[in-house]
Amino acid sequence: MYAVLDIETTGGKFDEEGITEIAIYQFDGAKVTDQLVSLINPERPIQPFVEKLTGIHQKMLQNAPRFFEIAKRIIEITEDCILVAHNADFDCRILQTEFRRLGYDYHRQSLCTVNLSQLLYPEQASFKLGKLARALGIPISDRHRAQGDALATLKLFQLLLEKDAEKHILKTQIRTFSKNRLPLAHHKLLDTLPTDRGVYYIYNQNQELVYIGKSNNIKKRILTHLTSKNQKSQKIKSQLTQVTFEKTGSEFIALLKEQNEIKKNQPLLNHALKYRIFPMGIRLETDLEGYQNLILEQVHVDQQYLLVFKNKKSASERLLHWIDYYDLCQNKTALTNNKARCMDYDLKKCSGACTGEEHPEDYNKKISELKNDLTYPYPNFLIIDYGRQKGEYSFILIDNHCFKGYGYYELNHQIKTLDKINSRLIAMDDNPDCRALIRSLLEKKKYHKLIQLPTVA
Repeated sequence: MYAVLDIETTGGKFDEEGITEIAIYQFDGAKVTDQLVSLINPERPIQPFVEKLTGIHQKMLQNAPRFFEIAKRIIEITEDCILVAHNADFDCRILQTEFRRLGYDYHRQSLCTVNLSQLLYPEQASFKLGKLARALGIPISDRHRAQGDALATLKLFQLLLEKDAEKHILKTQIRTFSKNRLPLAHHKLLDTLPTDRGVYYIYNQNQELVYIGKSNNIKKRILTHLTSKNQKSQKIKSQLTQVTFEKTGSEFIALLKEQNEIKKNQPLLNHALKYRIFPMGIRLETDLEGYQNLILEQVHVDQQYLLVFKNKKSASERLLHWIDYYDLCQNKTALTNNKARCMDYDLKKCSGACTGEEHPEDYNKKISELKNDLTYPYPNFLIIDYGRQKGEYSFILIDNHCFKGYGYYELNHQIKTLDKINSRLIAMDDNPDCRALIRSLLEKKKYHKLIQLPTVA
């Protein structure tokens, strides 16, 4: 027996959602044998985007039953059934969350029609329910409502059963969703974690820091580490006995804090970020004729770089852009070893630095323009973003073109002078990775505002 279901929720932070509508069709493989369709009062607000998507609003749910009032019916209609849903991970997790709030251990085997469709209809362009239904000729109405989506999932499941005649594929896809998939200690640990943005720290049984990470939802990320089967998560799970965290509010501060603290602490499992996020760099070197050349190489500690990059490909692409934008010569960059005139010279796109027609002084003026465009907008300034709670803001301090750290404030007078800023400052090291992250932030304008600070003589 199967129980084909669809759930609509309030949306919101991970593990804090509530059910607003549920539809379950008990199915014996040939016909529907029972059904349950009901709105549910979630006793929590519905996110505006969810209201717009589903059409379900708070007034509709005022007189709807609360989850505990229909919980027994859900248990009965799904008893001895395999749950079937489109993206079953989501629907099963939401059901388990609601039952966990009631103190009930709900678990059923499940099948996901997304996974089955990918195996049995691999040629399909999309596996979203609406697009897949249209492609397979399945009628669908009341999209993003529980009844409409559950009926479409039921029709899709019937097709999948017919396609997998011997049920070999179907049997391999049955999963058991149980609250007790994780040890009790891990469940208790998850209950202590926030769903906020920040940096988290994983310790082993010897109280050694083994991993540092950042996430927009700390609780969700730790749950992923505990349930994922990839090699990295398995290593983290085998070591994890304690998790601490720091909320940052700002995603950008989380990024800066993560890379800075990994370099300082060198955790055992942070292989990639122990050294550099951006291992390739472009620097300047003056040749024998006096032209400033753009050198692309692996970053060395004793060199200063205009920019650093995650890989050689992205660095080369930026070099090509600079050549075109600033009218530079390819032969004065790392893109060619050619000592004769460059290809662009014959196309009249190079002013002749490669042939000596363009004087080094004139050429180097263009390099100076490039350097100026890469500097911070002011010698001293604050990058303002949102804080960890309502009414709070975060700041990143650049002092004399150098990244100094970050902090938080609530009232403008708390950051009116450098002394007051420094009293709230959490110092961090400046390094090429920090500078690359800050330049990216400024280029993409992913901040609330900039505040220029006076230059102290």
